[in-house]
Amino acid sequence: MNFTEIAENRQSCRSYDPAREVEKEKLDKILHSAILSPSACNGQPYRITVCKGESASRVAAAVQGMGMNKFAADAPLMLVISEMPYVATVALGAKLKKNDYRSIDIGILAAYITAEATAQGLGSCILGWLDDEKIRRICAVDGTVRLVITLGYAREGDKLRDKKRKDSSQLINTVE
Repeated sequence: MNFTEIAENRQSCRSYDPAREVEKEKLDKILHSAILSPSACNGQPYRITVCKGESASRVAAAVQGMGMNKFAADAPLMLVISEMPYVATVALGAKLKKNDYRSIDIGILAAYITAEATAQGLGSCILGWLDDEKIRRICAVDGTVRLVITLGYAREGDKLRDKKRKDSSQLINTVE
């Protein structure tokens, strides 16, 4: 698959096949792509915690508050993305420019993870609705949990949905 095909085929999976485990080789490729994602000054201000089995079930419960994300219970893997400190040069730049580079870097990381998951034939969903404190305890992480990404095979019959996007004229402006 080329990148455009990945972008056209990637969607938030909300129907996982709980009986299908993700092969180690596929997970390794996803994590390798994650490591290659760009970040400010190559600081990589995040930690990826891979949750399987019981820990995945516990994290799934921690993203389901108020009836949200019920599908997460069927995903066999959870990638917990927690924030780590800036490297010194990025910390200075963030302060001077009043820009949150960690959030940008974590967003890029999530894009790489979900794109590679699609290339590997897996479904993924980026979750921001979560219980930070519970997930920190489950995963024994110190940094704020920013995202949880569910990974797994989509259930048979889970169709690619039509992409509903704004018209390019609403998103793109060219200045010469």
